Amino acid sequence: MRDVSGSYRRALSETVHHYGGWRPDPASIDALKGEGRWNNDWEASLELLRRGGHSPLPRFDALVAVFSAFYFGGDPEGDPAAWRGFIGSEPLLVSPAFFEALTGQGIAWGFVSGAEPPSARYVLEQRLGLSSPPLIAMGDAPDKPDPTGLLRLAEALAGRALGPDTPPIAYLGDTVADVLTVQRARQVVREQRWHSLAVAPPHLHGSERLQARQAYEQGLLAAGADRLLSQTANLTPALLLNWLGESP
Repeated sequence: MRDVSGSYRRALSETVHHYGGWRPDPASIDALKGEGRWNNDWEASLELLRRGGHSPLPRFDALVAVFSAFYFGGDPEGDPAAWRGFIGSEPLLVSPAFFEALTGQGIAWGFVSGAEPPSARYVLEQRLGLSSPPLIAMGDAPDKPDPTGLLRLAEALAGRALGPDTPPIAYLGDTVADVLTVQRARQVVREQRWHSLAVAPPHLHGSERLQARQAYEQGLLAAGADRLLSQTANLTPALLLNWLGESP
């Protein structure tokens, strides 16, 4: 939905620098994310410090406060107009028309996000103008790749229990953890038709990053992604319905 290379990833890098005096480069962050375990950027920051030999490690609550100061630059529960952090540097990757097109074809949609609720709601409601979008955010369910959030959202969107008679569920993400979330949902509800769609994050889409993007995409496929997209906005209703084996 948004390019977080200059916001969440930058806050991660600055948090590591705040404590350790060094900044992880994008490739190091990609490699960590590629392990499929570090979808939570607070935990990823702490893990990079641990691997970098920083000792003693900071208290988790103290690290979260430092990270939030970089990312929000103000009270996360306060007025977004007062935020002065990196959250203000997030280009959107889709427009409201993207969701209008899905709705127009009878496709239900929602979000399972690892972002804090204030961040997710700000992007979805204020910047994209979506009205009370279905959302499972940080704290609403265990972190991905635990499938609890996806299962809960999928059942809510379907309006019934998941199973062989429920329409197929597609989940699009840009990390190995997103792909593994679908794989684990398949293990929980085997009769449900699941589709894992994946896309490399925006910072890998420059021509000079082609080799890195291809390596990242191979990691997504190796984790079990069924389809790769070149960018989120390319997912039209017709393409999605074709992939799901449904009539447009």
